[in-house]
Amino acid sequence: MSNSKKAIRVGIGGPVGSGKSTLCLKLCERYGKSRNMAVITNDIYTKEDAKMLIRHGALPEDRIMGVETGGCPHTAIRDDISMNLDAVAEMEQRFKGLELVLVESGGDNLTAVFSPELADVFIYVIDVTEGDDIPRKGGPAIVTSDLLLVNKVTLAPYVGANVDQMRQDCTNKRGDKTFLMTDLRKEVCLDELYEWFDREVLFTDVID
Repeated sequence: MSNSKKAIRVGIGGPVGSGKSTLCLKLCERYGKSRNMAVITNDIYTKEDAKMLIRHGALPEDRIMGVETGGCPHTAIRDDISMNLDAVAEMEQRFKGLELVLVESGGDNLTAVFSPELADVFIYVIDVTEGDDIPRKGGPAIVTSDLLLVNKVTLAPYVGANVDQMRQDCTNKRGDKTFLMTDLRKEVCLDELYEWFDREVLFTDVID
């Protein structure tokens, strides 16, 4: 990518504990050595998500930036996005030809969406332990995100969640928009995630 082009910005949202930081880690592990990329994390009063990625060596430390939003996480990704835009601009200045920026939101609810001025692509993460009625409740994040991940499916038997019903509810709410039933830590459905990312975000052909 030439220096004149803007980096592709991928917004990652979801409730606290759903797996947003794990998704960032997996994407960094997959693409960090082949793409000029960076990560920006949002927390209200800390930089814990950024520190977690640094501890795991997701990317070199200077490619990971934590933003303390100081208030409602929705505001920093949807309404007053100035802090995140400044962070993206700093990363683009720091790394010439930056191709890809992951912007992880703080803990969100189902009303959360990214401003199109901040994110080109919106991935929303929920998990089965929050209740299997979450997809059925709908909301902007469930319905309009470019990709919905239903995470931690291997825990469903332990929390009484009906994965088949969640899958049907996702189909009903999202129509032809993609969703995946995953367990990111146990690498369930990771290949499908990477195939989608290659095709829809990086615009590269998937080669078997």
